[in-house]
Amino acid sequence: MSESAEDLDDHGDRRLPPGQAARTTGHRALHYGPVPAFRPQKWDFRVMGATEDLGSYRWTWQEFSRLPRTDRVSDFHCVMRFSIPGVRWSGVRALDLVEAAPPAPEVTHVMAWGEYGYSANLRLDDFLREDVLLATHRDGAPLPAENGHPLRLVVPHLYGWKSVKWLRAVEYMTADRRGFWEERGYHNLAEAWREQRFFHQEEPGQGPPL
Repeated sequence: MSESAEDLDDHGDRRLPPGQAARTTGHRALHYGPVPAFRPQKWDFRVMGATEDLGSYRWTWQEFSRLPRTDRVSDFHCVMRFSIPGVRWSGVRALDLVEAAPPAPEVTHVMAWGEYGYSANLRLDDFLREDVLLATHRDGAPLPAENGHPLRLVVPHLYGWKSVKWLRAVEYMTADRRGFWEERGYHNLAEAWREQRFFHQEEPGQGPPL
């Protein structure tokens, strides 16, 4: 994906969302709980919830590895105020996943589920953006264990906690509900360019009823 003029400021430098600073070294991976062990013979990935045919979908690691692959370059924005510019990701587009496992027409949101019950909610429109990937590789190599190996969600325009590491399932939902950090004080939408970091910034109607 090439860089456009809109990505640059008046000095030709890459633009960043408000409150963010570019960082390429010196950051540590942030996550809840320990790094899980990857056991390819036992690993699977599921799509569940309000699917078009009311069934669920399951892929083994070998089956998932055969799905169509796409490369994307995007910036990664952490809610802790650092951004990593120009990360090259490779994986399965959310658009291609939804084509293989269609949601029911009334689906409005998804819940992305990781290991240990970690979750993050997204609007369906956010999930279906062209640059959203279920990534297996970063910068040409398999994801490091601490960065989500073997699979993580990458949603570039939202803060990084929405890009769930160690992804195991996507749930289609006909109404919104909060995920792990959204229940603990983070913003329900998490749009980095609008600096939606915390719950107290939410406007009426931006989150599900508490």
